[in-house]
Amino acid sequence: MSQNSDSLVARAPHRTGCLLINLGTPEAPTASAVRRYLREFLGDPRVLTLPAPARWALLNLVILPTRPRKTAAAYRAVWTPQGSPLMIHSLALRDGVALALGEDFRVELAMRYGKPSIAAGLAALERAGVDRIIVLPLFPQYASSVTASAAEEVTRVLARWGDYPPLEILGAFYDEPEFSGSWAALAAPALADFRPDHVLFSFHGLPEDQIRASDRTRGHCLASPDCCHSPGADLARCYRAQCFRTAEHLREALALPREKTSSAFQSRLGPTPWIQPFTDKELPLLRERGIQRLAVFCPSFVADCLETLEEVGIRLREQWRALGGEALWLAPCLNGDPRFASAVADWIRRRVPAPRR
Repeated sequence: MSQNSDSLVARAPHRTGCLLINLGTPEAPTASAVRRYLREFLGDPRVLTLPAPARWALLNLVILPTRPRKTAAAYRAVWTPQGSPLMIHSLALRDGVALALGEDFRVELAMRYGKPSIAAGLAALERAGVDRIIVLPLFPQYASSVTASAAEEVTRVLARWGDYPPLEILGAFYDEPEFSGSWAALAAPALADFRPDHVLFSFHGLPEDQIRASDRTRGHCLASPDCCHSPGADLARCYRAQCFRTAEHLREALALPREKTSSAFQSRLGPTPWIQPFTDKELPLLRERGIQRLAVFCPSFVADCLETLEEVGIRLREQWRALGGEALWLAPCLNGDPRFASAVADWIRRRVPAPRR
């Protein structure tokens, strides 16, 4: 499927434009393509939350001279003949949502970093003549580095237009029953066949300072081991709390005993403190408890990508085997699953006013 495929994307007339935004991917598994992608991604001040001079130095003097070659090799391990897994699955979701919504909607896909850009996606909606725009960042839990960054880029692009249709940017959807329900329906049969001793919910990590920056109480955040488990409005933008809530929803949807599940955080980068517990540090502890068959879900991602397929599906599985574990099964992400596409379509449809009679 090509990036410009319109096979299932509805054509005019369109009343509502929908822009689905995922994080992004290099255009090829090469050092040069990865370098371009990392320059844009890590150059975002919401991602590397450092003063501008320090961010420039870290990016240009440390990361870009060394990291692209290693990261390109990781991408090559999961790249397909059709291209980037993240792109393939995101396009499938776009097409599924378009099919579920029907011809009154125009659905476009954009990436926060790389191509197709947010500017390109919004321009396609403008050409279609939509009279409202609904944006859904495809990040189940809120984080400034992804959710707010995507929203900020949307508003920056539209500010250059001068005049644009009514706009609504949807927020986190970890609490939507259809989200956990889609995961359970997709994964339950294979999970039952695998018969795990334990299920680990592995979420993308974030630096602690980004978590504290969203703390409305100015002192509650990360103040105690169980602070993220306390309910209330204070946690409305707490990524770590929303991850734990996601895990609880999935545990209930999959009918798993609480004692057979746990949560952790992967993909940390650099020397600054990141939220814990760490996924790779949890594996030895699980082996000490005698766990042999481990199932891993990655529910901070809606599409399989480098962090799921390579970090967990290859490296974490190798670590588990080296520790003496019998088997590790990685649950596939929702990708273009029709149930999830229908759920996304329903969330969008709720936001469209009923036609006047």
